[in-house]
Amino acid sequence: MDNFLAQSGCEVHCFDPSLEQPHLQKAEIWFHRISVDWRDPTPAILPKRQANNKKLATILDDFGHREVDVLKADMESAEWKILENIVLEGVLDSVGQLLLELHLHWAGFEVAGDDPSVVRYWFSLLKELERASFRLFYVHNNPKKPHLFLHKNILNASSTYTLSWVNTRWKPS
Repeated sequence: MDNFLAQSGCEVHCFDPSLEQPHLQKAEIWFHRISVDWRDPTPAILPKRQANNKKLATILDDFGHREVDVLKADMESAEWKILENIVLEGVLDSVGQLLLELHLHWAGFEVAGDDPSVVRYWFSLLKELERASFRLFYVHNNPKKPHLFLHKNILNASSTYTLSWVNTRWKPS
């Protein structure tokens, strides 16, 4: 998808903290050694792995971007906290489409509570997307992968879905 977007004239930025170089450009795609997080690094305590984590609002400010046509994200089980941060910081208004990979086999990083409270938390974030005029238009899952729901104790099991929303109030400049 990244190549398709780049060939269509879109400016594409990919964030991967495992890159060896801080920034790399291949054709029309820029790669950055940064990961989207729900918190910015704390200057007083800056371990190496936290140094490359930034909130989406901070990344947009750093790059001078005011809007994102398509935000595609696989945040490796941090998606719920990152989605919460995006909602709380009002970044959703800057996004036209949101393609988010969700992991449902466990609650996610820094999400705690019994199963019903975790589900209520997830549901509240999905309702916030709806309140922000995002409408679900596509769901994808791999039928060959397990479909588990809050079963983090099963080793090497994962239940992932890619949900795609469109912002019905989106008016790009």
